[in-house]
Amino acid sequence: MLPLPRLSVVIPVLNDAQPLAGLIRELLSLSSAEQVEIIVVDGGSGDQPEFVLPEQVRFLTVPKAGRGAQIARGLDAARAEWLWLLHADSFDIRPALEFLLGRDRPSWGRFDVRLGRVSENLESSLKLVARMMNWRSRATGICTGDQGIYLHRSLLEAVGGMPTQPLMEDIELSRRLKRIAKPVCPQILLGASGRRWQHGGLLMTIIKMWVFRLRYYFGADPQTLARQYYRG
Repeated sequence: MLPLPRLSVVIPVLNDAQPLAGLIRELLSLSSAEQVEIIVVDGGSGDQPEFVLPEQVRFLTVPKAGRGAQIARGLDAARAEWLWLLHADSFDIRPALEFLLGRDRPSWGRFDVRLGRVSENLESSLKLVARMMNWRSRATGICTGDQGIYLHRSLLEAVGGMPTQPLMEDIELSRRLKRIAKPVCPQILLGASGRRWQHGGLLMTIIKMWVFRLRYYFGADPQTLARQYYRG
């Protein structure tokens, strides 16, 4: 029987082949198979991400795209006690990975996000956005997917597993987890792409995110929110 890895990294993807390739290269260069298990879960990509993946990476699929369901599928297959939920466009992961490989006592949390890899004229604005995201997360105890949520399997089981909803799955997971334990949020930077702010416009993206988050807070159905969010 193969020894259990120390950490399982679950990466949900949908047409993310290019950023995913960079993340996989970084993960493989920083860890061994005995330490880290990498699981990619595809939701029906048209860019066939399995063709860019080395054989060390486990590739799974779900019938329909939905980040919550994709993550849940990956977590069901994960073998490690420590679990890390990463977006495909994450980068500069070394400090966060080293932190996780050194964890002992069961806990959950996330890292400080650093937004990058977009046009220079957005650089200063995205630094401010990232600072506000990290401040908001510390103040509320709510963590988001681009901050690289991590958790121990015992805590995942204690909250009944990963929410499979198609939107706000990270918010819902944080809500459930913080009822049983405060998040541990080290001041360690994790890179995340700023592409959605570039494509959607900085101000409009911020407004859209907060409108959908407030609607969810006041009880809107995640299925309805997902249809509206991805429609425009």
